Amino acid sequence: MAGTRISERLPPILDRNQAPVAFGQRALPRLAAELQDGERVVRQRALAALRDLIHDPERAYEAIHHGCLERLKVLLKDEDASIRTTTAEVLYLLATHSVGREAFLRLDVVSSLSELLDEPVDACRKNVYQALKMMAELPAAVVCMVSLGLVPRLVMKVAVEPEDIRELVLSTLSCCVRVDALPALSSDGVSVLREQLTHPSTNIRRSAASAMMAISVPPEGKVKICEEEVLPVVVQLLSDADLGVSAKAAGIIMYTAVITRGKFQALEAGVLPHLLRLVESEDRAVCVNALRALTCLAEAPRARAQLLQHLPLLQTRLQHPEPIIQRASATAIQVISWTP
Repeated sequence: MAGTRISERLPPILDRNQAPVAFGQRALPRLAAELQDGERVVRQRALAALRDLIHDPERAYEAIHHGCLERLKVLLKDEDASIRTTTAEVLYLLATHSVGREAFLRLDVVSSLSELLDEPVDACRKNVYQALKMMAELPAAVVCMVSLGLVPRLVMKVAVEPEDIRELVLSTLSCCVRVDALPALSSDGVSVLREQLTHPSTNIRRSAASAMMAISVPPEGKVKICEEEVLPVVVQLLSDADLGVSAKAAGIIMYTAVITRGKFQALEAGVLPHLLRLVESEDRAVCVNALRALTCLAEAPRARAQLLQHLPLLQTRLQHPEPIIQRASATAIQVISWTP
């Protein structure tokens, strides 16, 4: 009966860069303790193990419950760049969960992340911006960012960051400007964003156009856009291959054309043929923004005279299945058909 018995079960995969995870309920408390260990290697391995665990929302909740978030805030100031980088990545992963975002606000993690905007290591800085972008999806977090004075710093970072990080900066900035555009305006945000509207990267153009659209909402933003002569550049974006860019460009014209100077600059740039072409788009945002922009421009007699011959095109939109497009086209027709 004697013989060699070979098991069909594969041996466990051991990673020397990760701390061994304790069984069951002891896993997170042990990692939380190791995060504040005096040995750099122990902290690195604990971070690597935690990074893999918190992809699971339940594990993320346990990590927060056992105080890992407070220890991660301390590790953001660690002397070792690799520890700061991994810590920022772990915080980004936590921010992808709603329980993580709520904990960020409760424990003021946004303030700790903002201290690393000038971090010299690109990978660490990218993780920080990814975490801030995820937090920007929460209105309360955006209010926190604005109150911390992050908007002027984000505006300054737009021109100097690499492309992959610049897109994250612009996305976060766009969310902040929707809450309060004045800090961006006082930081020369319009001229900074104007340079990004012609960037070769579609994502950067889209994010820059989104931020510019948010700036064009308040009266001060409308005036500043006209002063910086942004509208001729925006008119060119109406022909962009990306529908998101075209929709935001039409939105900028829609808001800026509320004032007389905005109407004049847009018409001088030859905006009407571009907007009429976008009216036929099946993309809801593109079509609605184009119709509303035409409505604002039609308040000018010169534009109204040109648009009268295109009423049949606008009338076709009255039969569109989307109610918002029906209302926008009906309003445009009413304004264009108005006679003094």
